[in-house]
Amino acid sequence: MKLIYWSRASLGVGAAFLCLLLNIFSPGLSIFSSLSVALIVYMVAYYIFKWKFIALVEKPSKIATTGIGAYFVTWIVGLGLFYTLWTSL
Repeated sequence: MKLIYWSRASLGVGAAFLCLLLNIFSPGLSIFSSLSVALIVYMVAYYIFKWKFIALVEKPSKIATTGIGAYFVTWIVGLGLFYTLWTSL
């Protein structure tokens, strides 16, 4: 479960960087577009983790909820950090 947790935390940073790239190349996208990208990345990761770790957990819902807070916190902090760095250049 630690692997899922830390993978989701690092995926949050990756999703934030992906959102920044989308905002750079498509200016005018709203925060809802970035949120949609973050949710899509989370869902893709969920299905990959479900496929890989379903036999190792006692409840399948544990795969969906492990690291959800870490993912979204690192996503929003990373997005703010990357966007601030980009606009200061």
